[in-house]
Amino acid sequence: MKRLVAAAATALLLWTTPLQAQSILRDAETETMFAEMSNPLIKAAGLSTRDVKVVLINDESINAFVAGGQTVYVHSGLIQAADNANEVQGVIAHELGHIADGHVVLADRGTKPAMGMYLLSMVLGLAAMAAGSGEAGAGIMAAGQQAAMGTYLSFSRVQESTADATGAKFLREANISGRGMLSFFKKLQQQEYRFGTANIDPFMQSHPLSGERVATLTADLQASPAWANKPDAALEERFRRVKAKLAGYVMPADQTLQAFPPSNQSIYAHYARAYAYHKSGYPEKADAEANALVKAEPTDPYFLEIKGQILLEAGKPVDSLVPPARSHGGLAQQPADRHHLRPRADRDREQGELPRGDQGPAHRGRPRRPEPVRLDAARHSLRADRRYRARRARHRRAREHGRRHADRVGERAICAGEHPGEHHRLDPRAGYRDGRAERDGRQPQAV
Repeated sequence: MKRLVAAAATALLLWTTPLQAQSILRDAETETMFAEMSNPLIKAAGLSTRDVKVVLINDESINAFVAGGQTVYVHSGLIQAADNANEVQGVIAHELGHIADGHVVLADRGTKPAMGMYLLSMVLGLAAMAAGSGEAGAGIMAAGQQAAMGTYLSFSRVQESTADATGAKFLREANISGRGMLSFFKKLQQQEYRFGTANIDPFMQSHPLSGERVATLTADLQASPAWANKPDAALEERFRRVKAKLAGYVMPADQTLQAFPPSNQSIYAHYARAYAYHKSGYPEKADAEANALVKAEPTDPYFLEIKGQILLEAGKPVDSLVPPARSHGGLAQQPADRHHLRPRADRDREQGELPRGDQGPAHRGRPRRPEPVRLDAARHSLRADRRYRARRARHRRAREHGRRHADRVGERAICAGEHPGEHHRLDPRAGYRDGRAERDGRQPQAV
């Protein structure tokens, strides 16, 4: 019996694979970049840009996937491995191929036959073990599991090849060069060479070997009219900034500083070192890097955001606020004070711009003092608690009102000699019924 249980547990462990917890990284600049990359491809796929989202996952492995719905998940390791935005676009085009071809919805066509083989081998193996042939039973179970896995992997490779072809079509229709798709597959091929292609069984892989994918796609991609198109300079610039910022956030600080030493005074290096110094406990150096970014582009919202985030996480929420904008479009240089955190109506009333008792609807035509430009992190920190308390107070008042109403209804019912809940009994056979109709001998009517 012990051998039977051990064999079953071993087969179950071989069939299942451990799951690794993954976290989603939210960043306005990164999500804007993903939207600019993917929107032409989404339109070429015949999908809606409002429904399809590209989400960044904090995972150092080089991977991207779809898991139901119309969301493409991209690992942070893939961004670090890519050399340019066009390579990421090639990956997104491949994943959109999965969505457009309905591969997630049709996945049961591969899992059901494989599961049938696995269960049949389990039954036959357990029967052999019960008959006294333990080794034969274990062999039957192992062979069945191998056959089931091979069946599913073959189905998966067909889906991946189809997604490659569909992604290449989307790149062509979106007028985007396919050079990035080929170059990224060649990166994966180099990893296979490093591991040793002789050690890789192509029939036990969920994806075709990268060399096969390159050989299959090269002719189609090179025949596209968009093959010779130059990359979008603005998109490539944003990609380099996002890649540097992501390195400062997800990579260990020592690795970030090795990749972007202090001698490197580029915008990307300042971006990477700012958060690397911050999470390492060097607030002065982090502030210096953030100030260098703001000095280079005083009105860049993402540079202001990272500076405000560093100040906020350093325990300086007021300093993380940006002063009101000047009429010339620049930012005021004086530090923010608590006066900017007060409601505008109160400030205007004190300065004689708004009569007391008038909250402003009758004075909408009057010029207003400009509102302070606040960073997202600071605004959330200073106002979220206030909104949470107000919401809790509203819910508490609603519950108290409901209890008082129920007490009054119960008192009236008791005075009338009735059960307090008799008027609204719930009969599972007929829905809500009228208790008074039952009491009078009439046929109750379902509400």
